[in-house]
Amino acid sequence: MANDDSPKSGDLPPYPEMILAAIEALDDKSGSNKSAISTYIEENYENLPPAHASLLTANLASMKEGGKLAFVKNNYLKPAATAAATAAADAAAAAEPAPKRGRGRPRKDPSAPRPPPKEPKDPNAPKRGRGRPAKAKDPVAEAVAKATAGMPKSGRGRPAGKSPAPKKAKVVKEAPAADASGSAPAKRGRGRPPKAK
Repeated sequence: MANDDSPKSGDLPPYPEMILAAIEALDDKSGSNKSAISTYIEENYENLPPAHASLLTANLASMKEGGKLAFVKNNYLKPAATAAATAAADAAAAAEPAPKRGRGRPRKDPSAPRPPPKEPKDPNAPKRGRGRPAKAKDPVAEAVAKATAGMPKSGRGRPAGKSPAPKKAKVVKEAPAADASGSAPAKRGRGRPPKAK
């Protein structure tokens, strides 16, 4: 798959040279991505180290930081190719400085066209109340509620109208016999004692 004029030899040139040669050979206006550069190097150079992918990544990063390559939209370009484009963008930015934006909501543009006036509301239309509009009622559920209005409700819970069962009388037990000391132990009832008056 290699071209006849491609440099195949036992001695590898430094990675920056191989990267620049790959970008020149691929000759894409928008630049070449990392996988295209890696494929070109693998096809045209023999005896690449096992850590070729990590070496390529490290060298691309160092060349990008050093200014030898430009990185635009995930593609690598030579800086000379992008110099004209960046110079034009810099000149346009320098010619018109952006106004400093103040705090808060920006004012409305007085020269902007005003929206057309709203149509007047019909005075006979019902006035809309405040808050969330009521849910639409289910006509079937409403008819069932009217039909069963006089009937007794049978449902869960305590039946209405019945009085609760009478409370049981408290049974007071006799105090236990006195101790050897002669005093009877005080028996405490359950729960919190009543408040002293």
